[in-house]
Amino acid sequence: MLIAIPDILDAAGVARLREIIDAGEWVDGNVTSGPQAALAKRNRQLAEGSEAARAGAAFVLDALGRSPLFFAAALPLKVFPPLFNRYEGGEDFGLHVDNAIRLQRGSDFRIRSDLSATLFLDDPDSYDGGELVIEDRFGPQTVKLPAGHLVLYPASSLHRVTPVTRGVRTASFLWLQSMVRDDGERRTLFELDEAIQSVAASNGQGDPAVVKLTGIYHNLLRRWADA
Repeated sequence: MLIAIPDILDAAGVARLREIIDAGEWVDGNVTSGPQAALAKRNRQLAEGSEAARAGAAFVLDALGRSPLFFAAALPLKVFPPLFNRYEGGEDFGLHVDNAIRLQRGSDFRIRSDLSATLFLDDPDSYDGGELVIEDRFGPQTVKLPAGHLVLYPASSLHRVTPVTRGVRTASFLWLQSMVRDDGERRTLFELDEAIQSVAASNGQGDPAVVKLTGIYHNLLRRWADA
């Protein structure tokens, strides 16, 4: 399931996050690459473990925690600390797939990467190129969102970032392990949750159909989730 989640950060939040990360040290993006990705990747990345990276990651995690839509779509169990990258001057990231297991350096923290996410931090009109292209069952999906908006997609997807030929594209990116490993099951739960919210908005939370559907949702979650 590929879903765009608007307004993870408002304009003030984007500006504050940019103050934090723009002051940090930016290094070769291949510091986090696997062998395949290293052949295709040309960008810069905020140095992992730096004060700016830690503060920026905490800021993004706090924003994600305030988004009911993010939680409903991802059903997160563990989230890898968000990272930050930057493309300019023709830099790009060729077609690749993310590593199945992500390890945090200097710790025993690890996750199975069920989902990947990109949080855009530049106005799309301020740069040319830089589209995130995700291959899914319906063909290539091209994503270029306003600053503060996030796209969530299966980490198993082949994806790439097209060359940035004008301006600068800055983003936060992260991986997460979902309580529900299977993408099809996550999609079913998300669509059922949307239906419940729609019926509840029309009929009220106490409507018998809402109560019944909510029970079905939680029984499916109980069957499919690892928590």
